Amino acid sequence: MSAEPFPAWLRPPVGGWTAEDLDRLPELPPHTELIDGSLIFASPQTTFHNWAMWLLEYGLRTSVPTEWEVWREMSVVLGKRNRPEPDLLAARRGAYGGPKQTAFQPEDVLLAIEVVSEESVERDRDVKPRKYAEAGIRYFWRVESDEGRPVAYTYEIDPAAGAYIGTGVHREVLKLDHPFPVEIELTRR
Repeated sequence: MSAEPFPAWLRPPVGGWTAEDLDRLPELPPHTELIDGSLIFASPQTTFHNWAMWLLEYGLRTSVPTEWEVWREMSVVLGKRNRPEPDLLAARRGAYGGPKQTAFQPEDVLLAIEVVSEESVERDRDVKPRKYAEAGIRYFWRVESDEGRPVAYTYEIDPAAGAYIGTGVHREVLKLDHPFPVEIELTRR
């Protein structure tokens, strides 16, 4: 038991935490993210969130070309003070650094996916997509609940603007040719 009544990570250092700190802080809750030097803790998952992630993960794993791998809940180092954890991502197969790897670099990530929770709406709609685009992650998908049914919003970076532009809204089936051909039935139970 610690001599202090609270874990050290409750008191941020001057200037905030860094991406490297996430691997060094003892007793940090699982799935802690770093946004602008602040620790963000995950709320308990809802059944919608879990189901939507399963649908997307299964669909991606059956579609992803061999040069890419699908990862669930792995963080991406977007600089010294930002290390978000997309719900799913597709990373270059050669980016796998072994069983103790805790994060990917943005240049190795092709696609980042966020399934929106009630507590993460602003981060998943605004903050994270902006940071993913600034880091050069070419594709982004955001999945939200419409009365318990998933709706997927898909985006691609506009190279002239350096920001995402919408490429579609998918309610029944998520069918795309980019970043690779994929077809995911969003109503599957």
